[in-house]
Amino acid sequence: MKLNKIAKLIGVKELNLPDVDINWLLTDSRSLSFPAESLFFAIHTTRNNGHKYVEELYQQNLRYFVVSEILPEFDKLTEAVFLQVNDTLVALQILAAAHRSEFNIPVIGITGSNGKTVVKEWLYQLLHVDYNITRSPRSYNSQIGVPLSVWAMSENTQLGIFEAGISQMHEMEHLQPIIQPTIGIFTNLGEAHQENFNGLKQKCEEKLKLFINAQTLVYCSDNKLVEISIAQSGFKGRFFSWGKSDKATVQILKVEKTVSNTTVTFRFSGTESTIVIPFTDDASIENSLQCVAVMLHLGIGTDEISKRILLLEAVAMRLEVKEGVRDCLIINDSYNSDLNSLSIALDFLNQQATAKNLSKTLILSDILQTGLSSDELYKIVADLVANKSVKRIIGIGPEISNHAGKFKLAEEVFFKDTEDFLKSTLIREFQNEIILLKGSRTFHFEDISEKLELITHETILEVNLNALVDNLNYFRSKLRPKTKMMCMVKAFAYGSGSVEVARTLQHHRCDYLAVAVADEGAELRCEGIRIPIVVMNPEKGSFGMIFDNKLEPEIYSFRLLEAFISAAEKLGITDYPIHVKIDSGMHRLGFEPHDMESLLTKLKGQNQVKVRSVFSHLSGSDDAKFDAFTRQQMSIFTACADQFSATFSHYIMRHILNSAGIERFPEYQFDMVRLGIGHYGISSLPEANLKQVCALKTVILQIKNVKAGETVGYSRKGIVATDKRIAIIPIGYADGFDRKLGNGVGEVLINGQRAKVIGNVCMDLIMIDVTGVEANEGDQVEIFGDHLTISEVAGWLKTIPYEVLTSVSRRVKRVYFQE
Repeated sequence: MKLNKIAKLIGVKELNLPDVDINWLLTDSRSLSFPAESLFFAIHTTRNNGHKYVEELYQQNLRYFVVSEILPEFDKLTEAVFLQVNDTLVALQILAAAHRSEFNIPVIGITGSNGKTVVKEWLYQLLHVDYNITRSPRSYNSQIGVPLSVWAMSENTQLGIFEAGISQMHEMEHLQPIIQPTIGIFTNLGEAHQENFNGLKQKCEEKLKLFINAQTLVYCSDNKLVEISIAQSGFKGRFFSWGKSDKATVQILKVEKTVSNTTVTFRFSGTESTIVIPFTDDASIENSLQCVAVMLHLGIGTDEISKRILLLEAVAMRLEVKEGVRDCLIINDSYNSDLNSLSIALDFLNQQATAKNLSKTLILSDILQTGLSSDELYKIVADLVANKSVKRIIGIGPEISNHAGKFKLAEEVFFKDTEDFLKSTLIREFQNEIILLKGSRTFHFEDISEKLELITHETILEVNLNALVDNLNYFRSKLRPKTKMMCMVKAFAYGSGSVEVARTLQHHRCDYLAVAVADEGAELRCEGIRIPIVVMNPEKGSFGMIFDNKLEPEIYSFRLLEAFISAAEKLGITDYPIHVKIDSGMHRLGFEPHDMESLLTKLKGQNQVKVRSVFSHLSGSDDAKFDAFTRQQMSIFTACADQFSATFSHYIMRHILNSAGIERFPEYQFDMVRLGIGHYGISSLPEANLKQVCALKTVILQIKNVKAGETVGYSRKGIVATDKRIAIIPIGYADGFDRKLGNGVGEVLINGQRAKVIGNVCMDLIMIDVTGVEANEGDQVEIFGDHLTISEVAGWLKTIPYEVLTSVSRRVKRVYFQE
């Protein structure tokens, strides 16, 4: 849509707007991919203010903004176009509603207390063979998520499927004009988000406002409150009910469960039919029958419905399972905190406990979103916990503590808040049990999770963030002002700790981050990293994580490309940013020059992905003897990249330089460069004055006097020829201290003096010869740092600094500081 049209729709009387097409609406600054085609809505919420990210987005070449205030710092954004409105969220919703009105197609709107996302995803699985479907990504059902979902409708859309969620009165009246459903689905009515309603009926009536102008309403008639509310809602379309009553449009006659599936017999239009659902839990059966009713309404035959239903795939749960201290297993479920989700989580707890043969513990906070009185709520909770055979409950919060007497378990303890619990000795007493963390987000159960996973260690890796920034600016000084920088934080940021490093780089205006695998990117997103993140080695099993966390994959083969396109298509995703890798001579990953024609044809013939950049990897840019080959790589890459530019009309970035390339071949910086080992003080130029960022340090645990003729360590390799003074320090090969450094090869630094390793390196300890060295128990030991460099350690090992850095294990605590 043209920017000037958008301005008119949202009530902005702005003259002389640039003639640009806006294809992307942006509310989350982390998801910027195509700045020239994006419009950012600076939304002010209770938790954040989008206006504070305007300047940051401007630095990333975004120029179009919808704002409700003009901040003083905006004056220097001379190329920015500001559309000022009273309320940016309202403007977003008005724009989305106008966009929806341009389509005369069937649209399914889904609301209810639970099951919205599952029903939506299953309808896509069942109907995508019949329709080109646009649907809500994941759980985009909020006041912001719904307009963003509907904006994705295009001229190719034949069916829309959108979910709408509310948590208080008068919210649905904003979502109804945006979705404008022709077919409505009311999934069910439960306790979730009840606290802002006077009762279930009021909440039901508010949700039903979504369907006021719908042609058909699908619902289960077994819930009499829902049935009465629908009858009183003024709905004028066709009722398409399903349930046990013979008055239902689809009458359920029989439900029979086996170990792995459920057989349902129903009557529709006077004919009995049977389907097999590949699930046995009540929620999945209910969600499946909602889908069956929709398909019957759409005229799909019962035989075809039976075939498709049998192929339904489960939608991923949000429960996180992690290994804990002292042989514990941690289930972290802080997504929501209502009775239904507690019941589901307890079922999962039972499943995992049975598989692992562990004792069951529940750590539960106050439940905030039910609408029930405290007495009613905690009586239900106590009965539910007892019925699920939980051995121990730890209640956290004033309300649950006030109702401690309602719980009748073998072990019970209550705390007024999370801080009190963390101060107790109990946090250190968990052993051989499975622990379900079920807490409302305001109770910060992530602090509990951290403690249960925490492993203490006297060996630390100090990370100097000032040095990191100084090195970043050294490389930045070699670039043109508009050249972007991608910073590599893969492999736990080369061992230094990806989260803190990423935060620092983001603060200092890094344009992109790059990780090796999706897990690394997801961790950064969870920690609030907003800038684009590229996944260099995406695996098929991680595609869902990539989509969920708005990560951008490297695509290096036809097999990977086809798999990713297929995954995007299943999720209804279009124009997802990817980065295409060219093999220009390193012969590792990447498309080869002879692949270009087929690759470009494949990319041109789909709309699931959109090329954000094309790049390659240099194999010898740090060594002058390979300079001719490096230039050959540049030539091959340029020829391939030119073909991309000739094929597509949108801007596609190019990048090939790594750290050494930035220093030695700045003329090939193209649109972006990738900075890796250079962050940490390693340069290809001897005259470069880079700073050491990381220092690995430990302490002396014990000092022993060993007589001549004795030996030290395993296999008696440390032979003592004369009387010696031996220090034992808590670092070993499990921490990243290589075994090849044993027996006099490696050295450490104590009080400015060097001491050699004696004997074999153990898993957790090494012994060093401190004869003649001023050393005492408790003294600090430098393994590498400002005085004993990483490069020197790498030289002893006949390897590269990369390996030394990335070998420092995660059990070594990272300590970050700024001078």
